Amino acid sequence: MRQSEGKSRRFAKRLRQRMTNAETMLWSRLRRGCLQGFKFRRQHPVGPYIADFACIELRMIVEIDGATHATPRELAYDARRTRFLESMGWFVYRATNPDIYENLDGVLDGIAALLPPPPLRGPPPP
Repeated sequence: MRQSEGKSRRFAKRLRQRMTNAETMLWSRLRRGCLQGFKFRRQHPVGPYIADFACIELRMIVEIDGATHATPRELAYDARRTRFLESMGWFVYRATNPDIYENLDGVLDGIAALLPPPPLRGPPPP
C-alpha cells in the first residue's frame, strides 16, 4: 500500500465514525444493497479524495454537499474533484443536505434512475 493510500484509509475510517446527519440518513437507505441490490460503501477513498458513498460495481459516487459547498472557492474545488473522479472512470451524483432532509425519497429516486435495471428473477409472469 502506498503511503498516501494509508493516510486516506485512516482518514476515511475517522470520517465513517463522524458522519453528518444527512450522510447518516442517506446511508440508512443505501446500506446492505437496499437500493435495487447495489452495494454502496461509505467514505470510500478514490485517489487523493474520499467519496461520501461509492458503488464500486457501477463506479458511481454519491456526494452530499453541505452549506460550505456554496462558496465560489468550494464550488471550484468540487468541480476539480469531479473532473478528477470522472477522469478515473467514476460518475458523480451530487445532492445537498437540504435535499436529504426535505426530500430523501427524491434523492433516492434520482440515484435509482441512474442505476441499471435489476436482473429478472424467476419465470416471467403469465
